[in-house]
Amino acid sequence: MATGRTTQRWLRFYADGYDLSGYLRKVETLKCEFDAPTDAALLDEVRNALADQVSLGVGSLNGFFDNTATLGLHVVASGAGVKRVVMVVFGIRAEPVNGDPAYVGEFTQLGYQAQEDGGRIVASIPFGEANAVAAAIAYVNPWGVLLHAKGAETAINSSTGVDDAGAATTRGGYLCYQLFSSNGTVTLKVQDAEVNANGSFADLSGATSGSINASVTPTAGIVALGNTATVRRYLRWQLVFGTATTATFALSFHRARN
Repeated sequence: MATGRTTQRWLRFYADGYDLSGYLRKVETLKCEFDAPTDAALLDEVRNALADQVSLGVGSLNGFFDNTATLGLHVVASGAGVKRVVMVVFGIRAEPVNGDPAYVGEFTQLGYQAQEDGGRIVASIPFGEANAVAAAIAYVNPWGVLLHAKGAETAINSSTGVDDAGAATTRGGYLCYQLFSSNGTVTLKVQDAEVNANGSFADLSGATSGSINASVTPTAGIVALGNTATVRRYLRWQLVFGTATTATFALSFHRARN
């Protein structure tokens, strides 16, 4: 993982297991904004704390119209009123790698408009805002760390992991997966460890996709731990093949800080 300034060239946008990065011209503001009660003092703990006071969102996407069968922007995103699991990954001056920042949420696509722009046909795709990362979980922080950059795997992981916090935490977190393709069933997991060595890693309880299959249609999801779960210092991706022998995916983990 590199550090420093970066640009939109290295940003990647995934939704529901589709990689839309090759079609988008830009991604607007990724919102994470808290409103404070009018009667709260500056130091009151209620500020930046209440789940129903956060606004998350990816704004309106702007991309090139493309009707390529199965994967083109028009085919993938021309619906409306659809909840989509979104992952936006920030490569730092290069293609995204493990350890880079990831922004995640579940947002409703509100519409789809095609229009002319300087001789090009472009598509505008507005998304609604949310007040939690996903409707089914209570976590409100969309920012986390990429544990597996988009790519194919054919074997289990025996590598070391990512140190995203510098210490263990005890407030849980959640994983997000984007399974772009597979040739059968596979389970994606997060493992943690106190020591960053292969033999020290074990499955993080509850941090699993369960059996999923993208041999026909891509898929994505968000899975939450309990908000008192202990997460050890180091994190890495792991998988278990069912009927699949290969899987192309991205995986992130979003630790709730103490």
